[in-house]
Amino acid sequence: MPVISFPEIVPDGLFFAFLENDILLKNGSLISKAEFEFLVRQKAASDWYSEPNLFYAALSISSGSTAPSGCSFIPVRQFFHLHPDTAHLAARALSLLKQRRDFLFCPSCKSRLTDDKTESAKRCPGCDALFFPRIEPATITLVSRKDEILLVKNKNSAYKKFACVSGFVEQGESLEQCVAREIKEETNLSVSGITYRGSQSWPFPNQLMVAFTAEYESGELAIQESEILEAAWFKRNALPPASELPPPGSVAYNLINGLF
Repeated sequence: MPVISFPEIVPDGLFFAFLENDILLKNGSLISKAEFEFLVRQKAASDWYSEPNLFYAALSISSGSTAPSGCSFIPVRQFFHLHPDTAHLAARALSLLKQRRDFLFCPSCKSRLTDDKTESAKRCPGCDALFFPRIEPATITLVSRKDEILLVKNKNSAYKKFACVSGFVEQGESLEQCVAREIKEETNLSVSGITYRGSQSWPFPNQLMVAFTAEYESGELAIQESEILEAAWFKRNALPPASELPPPGSVAYNLINGLF
């Protein structure tokens, strides 16, 4: 679907405004069309676009900006929990804004890319190449051993909470192969009974999280120190405190709490 110039902004729909990984709300809801247009006209937006066929528009608020009067920012992760019905569009909007910011030039001929007129894609005016938005699939898996579950703290995560084993899918492997490989690499454990549970767009920046459960099969727990800070088995009725676990709205939260 094409992005649309300002005069043709969607007349009705959802209006997303982001500042990094925060989303702008007014009285707990998305901002209105009038407030969206005000941000654009006041040049508070570093970029914006709309997809009328999906009935939404989105913008990035310039770094250093403050919330307009009566509005406030909350983390996008929190928005996923509070507004699950529109979370998929929020995820799409944030991912596309980040890719519009980061992917500016053709990797072949170095021409500056433009918005395609018929697709949600960038087109090169120099060599006519078409570049669609990237999606990076990753698996996330809750491993069980009788009445215990395996939780890990990822060394590279900004939050340093206990969560499930996760990792990006590599070229040439299936999702199930990725599950087994990541668990083996990060914890030295082998698993069986790998079962798909659900998926969620995760725009940090452009992931598709594919959730699984698996059963412990063999091995002694030993962490991959370059990736994992800590790993341990926990009884289902004796988990770490909520402050050390993923928040609602995340795939890991849904897996740990049996919501998939």
